[in-house]
Amino acid sequence: MLQLARGGAWHTAVVPDAFGRPRQARWLELPDGTAVVESAEAIPLDPSRLDPMQASSRGLGELIAAVGRPPALLVGLGGTATVDGGAGMREALSELPAPTRVACDTLVPLVDAARLYARQKGAGPGQVEELEARLRGTAELAPFAELPGAGAAGGLGAALAALGAELVPGAELVLDEIGLDPRGFDLVVTGEGQVDRTTATGKAPGEVARRCARVGVRCVIFGGRIVEPLEGVENVALSGDPARAEADLIELGRGLALQPK
Repeated sequence: MLQLARGGAWHTAVVPDAFGRPRQARWLELPDGTAVVESAEAIPLDPSRLDPMQASSRGLGELIAAVGRPPALLVGLGGTATVDGGAGMREALSELPAPTRVACDTLVPLVDAARLYARQKGAGPGQVEELEARLRGTAELAPFAELPGAGAAGGLGAALAALGAELVPGAELVLDEIGLDPRGFDLVVTGEGQVDRTTATGKAPGEVARRCARVGVRCVIFGGRIVEPLEGVENVALSGDPARAEADLIELGRGLALQPK
């Protein structure tokens, strides 16, 4: 989205994914020289292997190191396989290469990295408790544990804050950058894989819905699963089958087109 809105050049680096497998990850150099790194480029959540007890964030540290010394750095957090509190990243990165802002996909505190998100990354109930204890026991993260966004991407928010980064709401930053203003539209459609109580805690669909509500524009949010509907918008559950995602969205579009304006 930022590249479409601002321009810039893509670069690639080979880094380990969350389980040590080599992966080509992209990062973006904006026209003003700012480097933009997305955590999911390096350590994405992979449905074929869900193991947060072993997943490491080291690949993100190596990707940040690969940008060199830009005038500024923007790190996007979200969609990772990890709940390691940035331990792997901190092994590969002892300092940030530039003044850094961190765009967090959720604004929860550190401990919620385990409580709210570890299960979707493959953790069982006992493992959630163990991961929570690990996060609580990481002394260098304690001063940053309650910051909004500290729990983003398995605790990477807190880890980057410990290195001196500023945590900011990612959805607001990106939507401001692309100039999303729902005024003048009859309908805005947004969505994500699973709509639940975390959707309203800093994620893009929640921010889109808030902007629509402020100006009285109809908003539809879709999800592969609707676990907890988002208030104030129309919630539409799709099939939940990733193989049907394209067909589901086409069907949703047709259904909305047939509704009276």
